[in-house]
Amino acid sequence: MHTPETADEAKIENVRSKVKEDGFTFPVAVDNRSKIWNAWGNRYWPSIYLVDKHGIVRYRWDGELNSGGADGDAIMRQKIQGLLAEK
Repeated sequence: MHTPETADEAKIENVRSKVKEDGFTFPVAVDNRSKIWNAWGNRYWPSIYLVDKHGIVRYRWDGELNSGGADGDAIMRQKIQGLLAEK
């Protein structure tokens, strides 16, 4: 889910371009009116959610993964591997 912070980030052409540039192979929904953002109670860009195979949100990370020396990238990758291993 992409909720823009700036007017340029709200332009669908810019989102498509960035998705292509980053090589994303999954759908990216655009929340230009912040409806999902508000419904989920987000306060930080980014907010990262990991959803299991049953559609249940299992983990959430608020803010940049590696900000302030946090090892969020490695932590989330480990969580993803755990979720993928579940039956």
